[in-house]
Amino acid sequence: MSLITQIAKDTANAAKTLAILDEATKNKVLADMASAIRNNQADIIEVNIKEVAEGKKNGLDDAMIDRLTLTPARIEDMAAGIETIIELADPVGQERSITKRDNGLEINKMRVPLGVVCMIYEARPNVTADAGALCFKSGNGVILRGGKEALQTSLAIAGLLQQVLREHKLPEALISVIPDPDRALMQELMEQTDTIDVIIPRGGEGLIRYVTDNSKVPVIQHFKGVCHLYVDKEADLDMAMALLINGKTQRTGVCNALEGLVVHEAVAGDFLPQVNKMCQEKGVIVHADKAAARFFDNADVIGDDEFGEEYLGLEIAIRVVKDYDAALAHIHEFGSHHTEVICTANNDTAKHFQRAVDASAVMINASSRFNDGSQLGLGAEIGIATTKLHAYGPMGLESLTTEKYVVNGTGQVRE
Repeated sequence: MSLITQIAKDTANAAKTLAILDEATKNKVLADMASAIRNNQADIIEVNIKEVAEGKKNGLDDAMIDRLTLTPARIEDMAAGIETIIELADPVGQERSITKRDNGLEINKMRVPLGVVCMIYEARPNVTADAGALCFKSGNGVILRGGKEALQTSLAIAGLLQQVLREHKLPEALISVIPDPDRALMQELMEQTDTIDVIIPRGGEGLIRYVTDNSKVPVIQHFKGVCHLYVDKEADLDMAMALLINGKTQRTGVCNALEGLVVHEAVAGDFLPQVNKMCQEKGVIVHADKAAARFFDNADVIGDDEFGEEYLGLEIAIRVVKDYDAALAHIHEFGSHHTEVICTANNDTAKHFQRAVDASAVMINASSRFNDGSQLGLGAEIGIATTKLHAYGPMGLESLTTEKYVVNGTGQVRE
């Protein structure tokens, strides 16, 4: 039996024991996991510093280095994220009534784990903790296949989680790590249809497309984040500027950062000169259509077919539109179903935008940066699904479960 087949089989067998574990026990294990990460912060950072240095030496771009880098604050966020999961209700075993039939049968649905979740990700060592904790509480075994850039950091974090599992006399295979980033092993992983229930890739568009095209196991896709801010003709321009600065410059290498700005022509003359000044101060490169470019000192003029880029850096694409419908048309054409933001004082416009825009999260007068599991009260997240089967948006505990029918009878037989 190959290494990959053995790991997948062991994780599937371990997941069967987890599916019936009570919530109090789960929460005690999670509390110890959070403490283990917090108490071993120095060891994690020591390993991570070496991988960051190696990544820079190998020419990783700024966005990848940002995702790879762990700081004391980010490690604390990992531990706090696990503690937030403790506070959330365990979805496993929750029942809801569907109907009662004329023959007396009571039809219910019960939430159950997916089974075995496989995470394939790049330079994101925090995924190791997030996915491990979320899958554990939702009753799933998890197989973690991180990229070579963060392999040692991921192994260090996973080792702490596995140590806690052993201390609680639980199989460490509940959180399994592929110790070799060889792509051939990843291909074999994607063929384990008997033991793996779903694969979730997180990383660049190339990785996600590769997994989607080659996996025999069902895939939940987490594609790129081309997120827009639309500044309506009735927007508070001070608010719009705050949303723009936060969405574009707070952290550029993440999928909920702004990549596009769409401005109603009625406010372009007042707003875009302010945007020009902000971009100069913060070093933001501007790509703009002709109507927007005239307000900027050094804009790169782009054509109508050149929007829709995910820059993951201090760059943004800006367009002036004649009306609200044109703004919607732009978002529909160039958005990636991730996060879309409107700044407006008109409640009717806001409600229409909320219903009309097809995105996993629609923000009304709030930053795109809030489309994040922890910010939405889900604790850590396993990713942000941009397709709709079966989850859409940040995937928390409930998204890692499905429902089965539970039928209660008193001896009924079908005639």
